Amino acid sequence: MDISKRQRKSVQPSAEAYLIASRRCELMNLQYFLQMGRLVQSISNLVHGLQRERGASTIFLGSDGEKFGQERKTMVAESECLYIVFKRALAEIHEELTTHPVSSHLLAHIASALHGLESLTALRVRVKARSLSVPETTESYSMLIHRLITVVFEAADTAVDPSLARLLVAMVHLMKGKEFCGQERATGSAGFSIGRFDSALSRRMTHLVEAQGRCFEVFFEFADEQSGRLLKSLLAHERENEVERLRRFGCAIGRYKPLDPELADHWFALMSERMDELKKVEESVESSFHRRCAERYADARSSLAHHETLIAVLDQPENPVPSMLVLCEPGSGGQTQSGEVWNSDGIGQQFGRSIFDLVQEQSRRLQQMNEDLQSAKEALEERKIQEKAVLLLMRHRKIDNDEAHRVLRRLAMDQGKKLPEIARALVSMADVLK
Repeated sequence: MDISKRQRKSVQPSAEAYLIASRRCELMNLQYFLQMGRLVQSISNLVHGLQRERGASTIFLGSDGEKFGQERKTMVAESECLYIVFKRALAEIHEELTTHPVSSHLLAHIASALHGLESLTALRVRVKARSLSVPETTESYSMLIHRLITVVFEAADTAVDPSLARLLVAMVHLMKGKEFCGQERATGSAGFSIGRFDSALSRRMTHLVEAQGRCFEVFFEFADEQSGRLLKSLLAHERENEVERLRRFGCAIGRYKPLDPELADHWFALMSERMDELKKVEESVESSFHRRCAERYADARSSLAHHETLIAVLDQPENPVPSMLVLCEPGSGGQTQSGEVWNSDGIGQQFGRSIFDLVQEQSRRLQQMNEDLQSAKEALEERKIQEKAVLLLMRHRKIDNDEAHRVLRRLAMDQGKKLPEIARALVSMADVLK
């Protein structure tokens, strides 16, 4: 028998060994999220860069290359720098992601995002040559951005610490709301540029405004206090009055006379300023997430060291008492009842009792963490279910994304139920009919 086999054979499972392993597992998870926080930050910055590039590209194409030519070049260069930072952040966590994968969905979405980003150069060439329409360009950039935001969404779904999960849920909904704002900027720019909003543009504007509102509602529920205040301040800014005034032109089908095309520049500048302010809220959440990660990591290291020291001390019996382990079972009302006394193969009575207390404490703590996680996980699950329901409606009714969202909202209103309930019912029915 070789040395490694003899070593494995000599290892004896024990409660204290697995208790320490449980604590170390928590520590590793928190260390992983310290690195994941840097990846999320790089994704946030890259998304913002691509949103700016998308906006400049649509104006460039909509004006037949007369406007935003130089601005677009500058933004492309900035996005390239942010792409390099993203790949560097991904490389730093690559080993942890691939050697000890926490989610196959997360890895699949990272692969999808990387694959999409590889097509960015070709997209830019076609924009420069003006061989793409504004809707095609908007859709191409939006798909890239969606893939990147989905990586953050899946990262949030892997969090096991409630405070970190809540901040990631806030982050992903803020990013999604900001993306809807970017799409609204593009839609409004298209309508104002041609001097009118047809029914399709008006319906899209209405959908994007409502979608932002729903994302911000979830954000307020899960965000830290400072970031929540920042978003409230943004939404109360006097700029919002002008945004609402212009939105009424876009959302009201057939009510207004032809619009002044010069409003396009005003609208674009207004919404760009709004998105830059939303980016500041994102940065506040990122800062809170990193700070909380560092705090939890320091706490977990301290707790692990404390448990290792305590177990080492308890493992040195002061008196030659008979070896025994007291096994207890919880009684009614959570009261602890005495149980049977067993030979414990060298573990002193005091040590046995102390290990039991530590195991019970860890179990209760993990149970509480799991319960605290539920609200964050439910928010993520609701978004997943709604997206599945929208895809089902698009497939079976042969309608686009905006129309599918409208159908879903109409069903909810007609039945007096919440959107997640209707979405869950549709998905369940589809599963039954497979």
